[in-house]
Amino acid sequence: MVGINGYEFILLAIIAVVILGPERLPEYASQLARLVREVRRMASGAREQLREEVGPEIDEVDWRKLDPRQYDPRRIIKEALLDDFEDAAKAVKGQSSAAPAPPVSGAQPAAPSPVSAAAPSAESRPPAVKPLERLAAGEPAPFDIEAT
Repeated sequence: MVGINGYEFILLAIIAVVILGPERLPEYASQLARLVREVRRMASGAREQLREEVGPEIDEVDWRKLDPRQYDPRRIIKEALLDDFEDAAKAVKGQSSAAPAPPVSGAQPAAPSPVSAAAPSAESRPPAVKPLERLAAGEPAPFDIEAT
């Protein structure tokens, strides 16, 4: 919670005894206990006030999901990429199950037409890539005024 382990706490207690002395230490310890009680009372009061204003829905909120320490950008990106992959896999499975079933009556299945088997449709083909054009020796590179 605070980040103080046992050894650090013992060291702080020894330093407090040395600095404050045995006469004033009980007085400061009681003040610290009073401060802790007051902070706890204020926190519980704020919690009750929030519950009154928001209503019973506040008990249904999963506060662990809203914890900012759980947000790891690498995990979020990985999950987003896997979701896209799963969506694409579902789409491919949906297309393969939508293929027409073979005839049941024992007739010969129709052979696929040579045009449809050889050339994929225009929607499934990737766009054509324009070949690279090399500049001739000594030719200046193109300059775009709007880009600079």
